[in-house]
Amino acid sequence: MAFLKQKFLWIGVIAAFVVLMVFGVAMMGSVLGAKPKDIPVALVVLDKPADLPIGGQLAVGNLIKDKLLAMDQLPVDWKVVDSEAEAREGLDQQKYYGALLLPGDLSSGVLSIQSPSPQPATVKIIANEGMNTAAATAVRTILQQGTKLISLELSKQVLAVVGKQMNQIPVSAAQALLTPFQVQEETVHPVAANNAGGSAPGMLTQIMWIGSLVTSIFMFLAAQQSFTAGVRKLPVLALQSVIGVAIIGAVSGFLVWMASSWYGMELAHAVDTWLFLWLVGAAFVMLQSSLLSWMGFPAMGILVLLMFFSLPLINLAPEFLPQATHDWLYSWIPFKFATSGLREVMYFGGLEAVTWNGSVLWWIAGVFPGVIAGIRRAKREGRQGQGFIVKLMGPGHL
Repeated sequence: MAFLKQKFLWIGVIAAFVVLMVFGVAMMGSVLGAKPKDIPVALVVLDKPADLPIGGQLAVGNLIKDKLLAMDQLPVDWKVVDSEAEAREGLDQQKYYGALLLPGDLSSGVLSIQSPSPQPATVKIIANEGMNTAAATAVRTILQQGTKLISLELSKQVLAVVGKQMNQIPVSAAQALLTPFQVQEETVHPVAANNAGGSAPGMLTQIMWIGSLVTSIFMFLAAQQSFTAGVRKLPVLALQSVIGVAIIGAVSGFLVWMASSWYGMELAHAVDTWLFLWLVGAAFVMLQSSLLSWMGFPAMGILVLLMFFSLPLINLAPEFLPQATHDWLYSWIPFKFATSGLREVMYFGGLEAVTWNGSVLWWIAGVFPGVIAGIRRAKREGRQGQGFIVKLMGPGHL
């Protein structure tokens, strides 16, 4: 009974439930409701209507376009563009997860089914794998199913037209009716070998966060010991930032070398990946060091929670996330900018492909050293002000 009366026993029970709730929200609550919605996909309609033998015209491209735009159940946000070149430029600029290209001879190719030598046109499905492998796979599957349904409907319509013109349908035409157009699939910005199915940027970001955190902790301890020894704070803070960034440069280089040499991760832009990882690590170190300077070791709780809340999100496409998770968490976490920037470097052409993700990381790495110095100065002035009050009022008043 004495054991059951101990406060620590019941505090431990409550703490276990609290920890389960917090980490349950972090690991499950933010992603279990994830499902694709409003995935941007380019639609290119180049088809020219063909004249029907019985009068009128057949415009297969516009028919497919109308059918696709009317399918509200598809989690796709169609972006109609004027040319294949424009669509491919959008894929390169990460505007679209995929594209559907309807060629100029689509209608004439469908009508050729009734001829002795059918020549069906080729519809292109393009998946932009580098943006996000899961999203690109979803787009590819959606477009495959959509074109299949439309193909079946077209077969029925063409069969009706052909049936009005002839009593018997040639074998070649009957076979062509099964596939009124061909489908060609293409992948752009493919994920390289041993890249964890496209999750390598998120994986490298996680490892970099942990390496940066270890660096920040030991830099913080070294700075504290220097302050205790009476060393001036400004030189110590400056040296802390410089040495921390230098260590991170070596760590990020070792990480790239380890990933490629030990585990065979194929990196088309290895040097660019190293340089960007260096920037990521520098931003992480500055952010972590600022919190440690402000709060001390209690900041570790915030940093660990930030990591656990972020890890389930960084390998998901933003269009897959619940709206609340996207707006209140994903939109600002530093992991997002690091992972997205690494995707740009690794799959879209190196450092030249980096967009505003790099600017955000530069801002974090550049601003937070000043934050660290400001925190230290505020603490020093606070202690000096307290000492002045003690002298003025006398210790008996405190």
